[in-house]
Amino acid sequence: MEFPSELIEEAVKEISKLPGIGKKTALRLALHLLKEKEAATQSLTESLLRLRKDTQYCGTCHVISHTTDCTCRTINRDVSVICVVVDTPDLLAIRSTGQYQGMFHVLGGVISPIEGIGPEDLHIQSLVDRIQAANGEVKEVILALSATMEGDTTCFYLSRKLEGTGVKISTIARGIPVGGELEYADEVTLGRSIVTRTNYSSGSL
Repeated sequence: MEFPSELIEEAVKEISKLPGIGKKTALRLALHLLKEKEAATQSLTESLLRLRKDTQYCGTCHVISHTTDCTCRTINRDVSVICVVVDTPDLLAIRSTGQYQGMFHVLGGVISPIEGIGPEDLHIQSLVDRIQAANGEVKEVILALSATMEGDTTCFYLSRKLEGTGVKISTIARGIPVGGELEYADEVTLGRSIVTRTNYSSGSL
């Protein structure tokens, strides 16, 4: 693809690095920004810089926030249930179903030896500490991870890690297809998976 200027080429190169954005789409976006008023482009630039600079993670549930103490400690939700998810998009997907009113815990990834990600790289120990600090207030942990090899491996490790806490361990029903990513599931299917969750055991995989 030929570009009318090096500046356009550079912008297209950077924009096309975003997931799901090819060079043709990146070119359309770059040309659109070029036609916009300078104030609009400046506003977009500043918001992206603030996103990188000011985004923090809650020290309790590890969800993306603008503070290290998000509303998970004060909101009116069922504190006896914690739903464990891989990342914030999964949390938002489950919350949007309206079928779950409990708390969340974001792992920040899944165990993947191939990618060099081990249990120590995830927020697993903080989950155990959180449950123990609750002094019996937490009754159930829902493992809401994608039905992939890495997701199942992480579920198995979590179940072993939580055995001594005395909490009930359940997993979302497999209305989610094997190999499917949680954040892309439709709300109805995801909602039913939460409602019809089952007790978790390593033999159920």
